[in-house]
Amino acid sequence: MTHIITDDCIACGACEPECPENAISEGEEKYLIDPELCIDCGACAEVCPVEAIFPEEEVK
Repeated sequence: MTHIITDDCIACGACEPECPENAISEGEEKYLIDPELCIDCGACAEVCPVEAIFPEEEVK
């Protein structure tokens, strides 16, 4: 499983430097997580100031 960034993302960029696999990149309106690179460590979710990052299975 991977983590995903919801539409609650405010594009602050706090998550990007925390990813050990460089799986996070800036999208047009929010940051995005590449599911091929995500190792499901949760480091990004821990630093998100608006709690917009969740394990994929929690969002579906």
